[in-house]
Amino acid sequence: MERSSQGVTLPADKVQRVSPAVVNKNLYIKRGTPQFMRVTLALFSAGLATFALLYCVQPILPVLSHEFGVSPATSSISLSISTALMALGLLVTGPLSDAVGRKPVMVIALLLAAICALISATMHSWHGILIMRALIGLSLSGVAAVGMTYLSEEIHPSVVAFSMGLYISGNSIGGMSGRLLSGVITDFSSWRVAVAVIGCFALASALMFWKILPASRHFRPASLNPRSLAINFRLHWRDRGLPLLFAEGFLLMGAFVTLFNYIGYRLLSAPWFLSQAVVGLLSVVYLTGSWSSPKAGAMTARYGRGPVLFFSTALMLCGLLITLFNSLWLIFPGMMLFTAGFFAAHSVASGWIGPRTRRAKGQASSLYLFSYYAGSSIAGTLGGVFWHAWGWTGITTFIAVMLLLALLVASQLHSKKL
Repeated sequence: MERSSQGVTLPADKVQRVSPAVVNKNLYIKRGTPQFMRVTLALFSAGLATFALLYCVQPILPVLSHEFGVSPATSSISLSISTALMALGLLVTGPLSDAVGRKPVMVIALLLAAICALISATMHSWHGILIMRALIGLSLSGVAAVGMTYLSEEIHPSVVAFSMGLYISGNSIGGMSGRLLSGVITDFSSWRVAVAVIGCFALASALMFWKILPASRHFRPASLNPRSLAINFRLHWRDRGLPLLFAEGFLLMGAFVTLFNYIGYRLLSAPWFLSQAVVGLLSVVYLTGSWSSPKAGAMTARYGRGPVLFFSTALMLCGLLITLFNSLWLIFPGMMLFTAGFFAAHSVASGWIGPRTRRAKGQASSLYLFSYYAGSSIAGTLGGVFWHAWGWTGITTFIAVMLLLALLVASQLHSKKL
């Protein structure tokens, strides 16, 4: 048994082995220090802005369908194209951050995404909307790829899981804020005003992030030589655990985005006929993610990553099945359970990448997030086929299959004792 820096007794097999000499020499940022607070606030605000920009179109997909005369599946492309370009961009921005630094890549990426969002509010053609949404996703890849890597390098190893949970909670609140603001503002004004407001908020967040995030202390530039990138790529895929974590990210995010892409269509129709504002307000379920993600990070120290990942995924499945009922008093709690389980599972899986990676951590994080957002793009759009053919029962079946596969992957990760 060993004790963490927080005074918690940990089983020996749950402690990440780090040389005391390395920790003392490199001065990692510890919990409770001013630097830790600055990092937490900066990454929290970056995650909040990133996911507000990314998902602000989700609750207004029915509005876009009506205004531009497109089907639900086609309307969902406005979100899927952002996540698809983000996934592709991750393959570049992760290795780029390994070469030029973490903070510069994140700052430029967030500024560009905010500017593209403001421009998108002025577009009057469907193709123009899709182009700007693609550029937003491409820009945001620079934040998504590097945030986790920065934390794994700069935060003391004993509290990386906790810090990662706080970062993911910022993501959850950002997703909630983007959906909530766009849904409510669209109902009382227009979707263009909603997107412009969120773009201004993201621009302010980018400037604050630039100002307060401490510079990297442990970053060491790596070569962008294609041969080195190829060698590291093969090493990541030959690892016993990393490919399983990549698959887990694909399945978890695919299930999550599919549910929220089409729940709005369900609740705007019979027998509920909810308003766009009320559907947007349902995004408050994301607050459960802001609680569950740091909680899951803390629980991994006591129970291990495998059991917490399995339990969190099972919680998603339970929440999904509850949404099959027709009562809003059951649908809403089901969405809460589903959301809490997702953010907890994602917190554990994403926090597992750093300890598993021996070199080129930025590239490894990029591969995980590439899989993660590929799941969002592919499953989020494919869900439209199930919605059109079989309604909510079809959506539930589609998501349940992905979650059962995710449970299988989680059990494999645990059984291998990685």
